Amino acid sequence: MPKIRILPDRVANQIAAGEVIERPAAVVKELVENSLDAGATRIEVEFRQGGRALIRVEDNGGGMSRDDALLSLERHATSKLSEADDLNRLGTYGFRGEAVPSIASISRFTLQTREASAEFGTEILVNGGRLVHVRECGRPQGTRIEVAQLFHPVPARRKFLKSDQTEAAHLVQCVRLYALACPAVAFTLVEDGRIIFRSPRCEDLADRVTEIFGRQLGSDLVPIDASGEGFELTGLVGKPGVGRATRHELITFVNGRPVDSRTLNYALIESYHDSIPKGRYPLAFLFLRLDPAAVDVNVHPAKREIRFRSEGQVRGFVIRSVLQRLRELGQGFKLPVPPAPPQPPPFQVPVLVPASAGSPKSFAHVTASTPVSAPAANAPVPASPPPAPAASARAVDLARPQFDAWTFLGLAHGNFAVFETRAGIVLLERRAALERIWFERLRAQFGIGAMPPTQRLLLPVPVELDPVASAMLVDRLEFIQAHGFEIVEFGRNFFRIEAIPDWMEPTDAETFLRDLLGALRDGRFPGRDNRLDHEEFARLAATRALRLPPTTSEHEMKDLLARLFATASPLTSPNGRPVFIELSHGELNRRFQK
Repeated sequence: MPKIRILPDRVANQIAAGEVIERPAAVVKELVENSLDAGATRIEVEFRQGGRALIRVEDNGGGMSRDDALLSLERHATSKLSEADDLNRLGTYGFRGEAVPSIASISRFTLQTREASAEFGTEILVNGGRLVHVRECGRPQGTRIEVAQLFHPVPARRKFLKSDQTEAAHLVQCVRLYALACPAVAFTLVEDGRIIFRSPRCEDLADRVTEIFGRQLGSDLVPIDASGEGFELTGLVGKPGVGRATRHELITFVNGRPVDSRTLNYALIESYHDSIPKGRYPLAFLFLRLDPAAVDVNVHPAKREIRFRSEGQVRGFVIRSVLQRLRELGQGFKLPVPPAPPQPPPFQVPVLVPASAGSPKSFAHVTASTPVSAPAANAPVPASPPPAPAASARAVDLARPQFDAWTFLGLAHGNFAVFETRAGIVLLERRAALERIWFERLRAQFGIGAMPPTQRLLLPVPVELDPVASAMLVDRLEFIQAHGFEIVEFGRNFFRIEAIPDWMEPTDAETFLRDLLGALRDGRFPGRDNRLDHEEFARLAATRALRLPPTTSEHEMKDLLARLFATASPLTSPNGRPVFIELSHGELNRRFQK
């Protein structure tokens, strides 16, 4: 067995970098935190190729002397701590002194800095952890750090990076978090020579949110200010009924530090349980302040997570504060209940047919006397399944139930269809079934490259996006328009939706576009495989294409079952949820203790 030995500093720094610097955004996070701790009032961040080619962070903070600049490259060299007890009263972002030497060990690292009292600045160049030179340079007060060729000394780490687009999204989100945390600091973000956003010093958080996310989102927010039990909660929260498909705009800060806190996230989601539809997330830019000794910010190598001394107390305070604010708005929490559908006249069976030719998204009530068996020649039947293969051409699928023997009993809670079968009882979720049908129809349509039928809007839908979403929309505009949209740029971060696919309601256009951009930001459309991108688009579109009729009949349910079991995967929705569950006679007898 080899003898134990002390690792060289360069190797130790590269190992530490594996914990602290997991991607380019982590570099930006550490350097921006250092700039803020240095008292900067102006910070500019520039990056290229998702941060792997170049990251530059420049500030007008206090700067460093030559000796301090050299000392900053040593491990555990910090001005923030002197004793262990200082961890209980941290007032700075950085404190461990690992970030700068770790970054310098895995890149070509250039540091330029000057104190106000110094005649000249200092430039230090480090390449892969090896000091190349130290010399004087001319520069204004502050610090400029360039990180080029990130991970070039450890090429295995580069292989684990995502696409430039994904890494850029993480990096931009990081800068936005610190811009929100410090409205009094001017931030500029530049990607590949293009300004993503430039936000001057703002008087308050609302102005900064409007600068970065746009006026439309700002209009959906209300201020919150609560205190008690040793806590103070301030910031902006979304109005009831306003939600998003992702958590990108559910942002929390603890003592000014942006954090990903499960306690705070779940408290917010629970507070909005009756205020937004299930599966969507509230908007929030929330600042929680408490005694620094009551929170541990040193539980994660990258300081991304924190731990509260009393998780339950924090959670309860946040829920009570947010619920009280929602009550003050006078809008209640429950979503508006749609009026009951009109009842058909006596002795007339309601039948659902498309309300207009070529418009599969809306339905109209007709009576049994209405001729429905002979549609217009140019009116497609949108929900008709593709013809099933002949029995002789395929093996019998024993996993598929024999739905012909199912007897429809009625609806439960509007969405669940109840059937009696020879084996027991089946509960079928109508929405999941229709999503599966629409998903496979749209996937087949997108897969053959056919342009979906579109409908031009009489009144175009204006959409204001934040700079990140705006850049992402411009980059993928051709892909989006190939699926039936017509979107035109109408100014900086402003767009107009002028046409939409025929399966979409105009009122859904903006929400769907924002959900789509959220999915793009999450990396669900990698862009490397058109087939997978078309499939993901169809999965997202299937939830918007259907309109669940409030009532149904046995004939309509039989038709739904026929279309469902003609699909390739009738047992699950496009998102993997079960379409139906079956309670056998044995299970029913067991439940009733027979």
